[in-house]
Amino acid sequence: MHSLSDALERLQALLAHDIPATPGLRHLDVSFPLNDAFDPLAWLGAQLCYPQFYWQQRNGDEELAALGSLKPFSSLSAAQRFLRAHPACDDTRICGLNAFTPEQGHLFLPRLLWMREGGSARLRLTLFSAHSLAQDAQEAAGFLHQLTGLKPMPRLPSQRVSETHSSSRPEWMALIARATEAIARGEFEKVVLARATDLQFSQPVNPIALMAASRALNLTCFHFCMVFDAQKAFMGSSPERLWRRRGKHLRTEALAGTVANSSDDVQAQRLSDWLMHDDKNQRENMLVVEDICQRLQRHTLSLEVLPAQVVRLRKVQHLRRCIWTEMHDADDEQCLHLLQPTAAVAGLPRQAAREFIQRMEPFDREWYAGSAGYLSLRQSEFCVALRSARVSDAEVRLYAGAGIVSGSDPEQEWLEIENKAAGLRSLLLRD
Repeated sequence: MHSLSDALERLQALLAHDIPATPGLRHLDVSFPLNDAFDPLAWLGAQLCYPQFYWQQRNGDEELAALGSLKPFSSLSAAQRFLRAHPACDDTRICGLNAFTPEQGHLFLPRLLWMREGGSARLRLTLFSAHSLAQDAQEAAGFLHQLTGLKPMPRLPSQRVSETHSSSRPEWMALIARATEAIARGEFEKVVLARATDLQFSQPVNPIALMAASRALNLTCFHFCMVFDAQKAFMGSSPERLWRRRGKHLRTEALAGTVANSSDDVQAQRLSDWLMHDDKNQRENMLVVEDICQRLQRHTLSLEVLPAQVVRLRKVQHLRRCIWTEMHDADDEQCLHLLQPTAAVAGLPRQAAREFIQRMEPFDREWYAGSAGYLSLRQSEFCVALRSARVSDAEVRLYAGAGIVSGSDPEQEWLEIENKAAGLRSLLLRD
């Protein structure tokens, strides 16, 4: 823990320097040697101030842990306006969530931000005031003094009291039938329907502990956890990138088409080969590709669609096609509204599918199938908030969805959402 204590001492020393009594935005950055077993997620969970936000890129190259809010934003557009009002700090990072309805968000400018890119890390203390940076520096010093050291990670509860689905199996079958009938009538080509499962436990569930357990087992995923307060959080381990922007260079992807995985490598390869050649799944993936390309084409230069590949996760395998391009303008609000919700989480055409979801799904998606990540003027990255859970004290709501197209088999779609939900459910239940 020497890295953390040394970094905090250096931040305290920087606060002792002359800081003007003028309005503005300022970052105090100190390097953070990665020479011990420091885990930013565990450190975050030991703190008693909120909000807390953790995010890790799926290849593990980038990771951040944010603590305390200097300024909240109820939408990404409001966050982007703030960043553009302070262009001198082009690496100011705002992090958090966008809801399934992208006009709504829960993002914040962190007071304290731990960031790692590759093998280097830094700890950032941010000062912001519309009146006096000197006064905010005093508040920042008090904030640092209230931080606590690491504590043992709490255990996940083992006693389940109840489990209920928003759609029972018969209700799900009827819902899929209605969707395929609407597709046959030409109302839309595809709709993504989801199920919520509520697990009630005998004691509170610690979202950081659940995040740590998922991170350890659900590999090659984005990991995210927003802890709103002492009782409420939203977290998940998602395989899907919504977008990654570096300057004007943009990467996005179509992740659609699913088959089960197997611990037996030979069987897993057979399932992978089937997925690569299955007409229904290939058609579902290409619908997403075509929709993304159509939405981006007027706002970007040439679009490059990479060959299809199979992504193997712990419980399922997916078809993925990556899409690379360059934007005319580095505009994250534009990225959000062009890409979210994609046809992989809503359907096609987007509006008709969303209206069907709103009418037919028996629950509010809230943050599920929205996005989680960060933005700055220099760069941004958000993952799709899938394989996720809402934690409310002793209740955990798990989400899972399936893409419905012409020819979808309700039994297969039920099996698909069971496999998807198992990524988190299996960490909480041992049955």
